Amino acid sequence: MTITSTLRVAAAALLLSASQAQAENIDVLMSQVFPAGQATYIGYESVEREDIPVSAAVERKYLIVDFRLASGQMASDQLQASVHKVCMALLKDRDLIRQLSNSGYDMVSVAFDRHSQFDCL
Repeated sequence: MTITSTLRVAAAALLLSASQAQAENIDVLMSQVFPAGQATYIGYESVEREDIPVSAAVERKYLIVDFRLASGQMASDQLQASVHKVCMALLKDRDLIRQLSNSGYDMVSVAFDRHSQFDCL
């Protein structure tokens, strides 16, 4: 195996492990945001916006962190407080924000159902 091939394999392994660590960080952080019985963390989804040209100066990727409410619905003021709680948990984890930014994400959204998303950053 040549040095170039070895470097490529090492770089691919590093990227794969960084993506897995990032996913684990998000999953651990988000599963601890709400007390049991209030809201359950479902997971996250990476979305690439096709309506933004590849040549644009802004990134095309964003992340949706998904929760489900125990009661199914929440009053407007409680919903706003819950979105704020999720967003602040993300923003306080500077390493995670740096990893997301380095991976090309420019926005994170929070969802509590399949119909609505609320943007954090």
